[in-house]
Amino acid sequence: MTFELKERDAAGRLCRFTTKHGTVTTPNLLPVINPNKMIIPPKEMKERFGIDILITNSYIIYKNPELKNQALESGVHALIDFDGSIMTDSGTFQNYVYGDVHLDPVEIVQFQRDIGSDIGTILDVFGTPGQTKEESVQGVEETIERAKKSIPHKGEMLLACPVQGSVYPELREYCAKQLSALSADFFPIGGVVPLMENQRYSDLVRCILAAKQGLDPSKPVHLFGAGHPLIFSLAVALGCDFFDSSAYAKYANDGRMIFQWGTEKFDDLPELPCSCPVCSKYSKEELKELDSKERTLQIALHNLYVSFMELKLIRVAITEGWLWDLVEQRAAANPFLSEALRVLHEPGHLQWLELHEPTSKKTAVFYTGPQTMYRPMLYRYHQRLFTRYEPLFENTVVFPEGTKPYSMFYSKEMRDILKYKNINLVVRSTLGPVPFELDEMYPLAQSVFPRSVDQETCEKASQLMERFLRRTKELVWDDRGSVSSEEPLKHPMDFDRRRISAVADMQFGLRASEALFSGTLHIVKSKQTGKIRNVICDESHVVSMRAEDGLFTLKIDGGLRLHKRMKYPLLRVVVLDDAVPFIKEGKSLFAKFVSECDPDLRPFDECLIVDNQDTFLGVGRTVLTRDEMLSFQHGVAVKTRDSVK
Repeated sequence: MTFELKERDAAGRLCRFTTKHGTVTTPNLLPVINPNKMIIPPKEMKERFGIDILITNSYIIYKNPELKNQALESGVHALIDFDGSIMTDSGTFQNYVYGDVHLDPVEIVQFQRDIGSDIGTILDVFGTPGQTKEESVQGVEETIERAKKSIPHKGEMLLACPVQGSVYPELREYCAKQLSALSADFFPIGGVVPLMENQRYSDLVRCILAAKQGLDPSKPVHLFGAGHPLIFSLAVALGCDFFDSSAYAKYANDGRMIFQWGTEKFDDLPELPCSCPVCSKYSKEELKELDSKERTLQIALHNLYVSFMELKLIRVAITEGWLWDLVEQRAAANPFLSEALRVLHEPGHLQWLELHEPTSKKTAVFYTGPQTMYRPMLYRYHQRLFTRYEPLFENTVVFPEGTKPYSMFYSKEMRDILKYKNINLVVRSTLGPVPFELDEMYPLAQSVFPRSVDQETCEKASQLMERFLRRTKELVWDDRGSVSSEEPLKHPMDFDRRRISAVADMQFGLRASEALFSGTLHIVKSKQTGKIRNVICDESHVVSMRAEDGLFTLKIDGGLRLHKRMKYPLLRVVVLDDAVPFIKEGKSLFAKFVSECDPDLRPFDECLIVDNQDTFLGVGRTVLTRDEMLSFQHGVAVKTRDSVK
């Protein structure tokens, strides 16, 4: 098995997952195939939807003598006529539903191995939402014990070990940690179907977050039984890689159609609000005139088209950096899902999400409502503003919201003020306080908010502003009168230097600006825009400021300066000795060659690459978090930009 992260946004990831029967791009959906009743044959699914992976139930095969013999003789791929990757379930869900499943946990794993399943599943103990904590503890311990007994029998088959724990986050995290310590390959989050059936999305979010915080980040995570596209984007943003759907067939049998916003009864629709191939071919009346079997088939096809379309959209959102926008749009369609977003504000959750949030994105932050203010990207800005940004002066002039970038919108006022007084200049924005020096950095300039926002966002911004002003004295701007002196300053502080210093401290850490810019400075600006592009210090090119996000790209001389002044392990990614020659050649650093990493580095951060003796090797841009670097065996951890020759 290989599992390699290629793109990311939020805690979501676009990965390449490879089994003996091919490679799958995640996030992805495994259609559930009932070998006794295939409403759409797998071969047709592959032709229509391009599916590379599906799931079927080994218990159903096992209990049917004819299917069992055929599977043992020819394999499960031949049984259902599918040449892609196949995952098999063990009968846990059937036991939850019917309560009459009698299986030996080891025997069912051996059976899955013997019929050639690519991914088998242990017979775990399904934890229901109504369990007491004591009952849930017993189920978790039994699941862990079964995993220990089953893993030695998996052979070459990948083995999925579901994370149980009912609605108790601490049990979910405990179970996840225990299973991660074993040689499991794949981690479903189990026991969540009742939560989704009852729209208990807040509990679902807590279950996912707790499990993710305990799981090995280098293994795929499967939200077991989640087959409705309404929750796909949120689950992906929290770190789920796979979903499975029997809903496409179950709903079709009941005359229900799946849409991104929910489920609709076919009979209740005045027309088909969809442009999938089915809804483009048939009108509501034409579909109604089909015989029952054919209509059920067409609705099932529609349900799959909508489900796969949503996953395609999610993969694009990850690649382009607007996954949170999609999450908030989907949540707006369902009050229970919207309520679940507030779970992300609970202690610890936003901090965990911030660890995985990229430093910069291709797209702006778009306001959708009060939840936008709590995005991990904005949480990070607010945290760094109070820990990495130091107001230079005792007094601060506060301006109202204006057009971005603020320093351009208020350029005349800024010149008038700085001519007479060295003073802090801050905007009271809808994002909270924004010092003029930071107004071009992501996400401050790259955010789109309406002139009027909701009351909760206003209150949050006001609280942040009040906190900021505790550090300085606020002065009211009244056409220069409140800040001017009798004579202009003889030596006003250069604002460009203020900008590069503030951005460097926010990006690399407090006092990083002293390391980078101590010396004779030459700031190169764009002739077209007048914005800073390069910074030369003592005739060495130390950083470039990117036009798209207002952050720095670190040059080799800048890396040398930071390495000399910033103590280990700050900004470092440490490589094993075997990888040193490759780094010196300018090649990217793969995760399996990382021995340590600064835990404060985030995805897409600029970093220093060093060996185990802290010898400086080069500079690059991180792709993974520290935990991911130390866990993944495949894929790039750091894209090397330059190296010491």
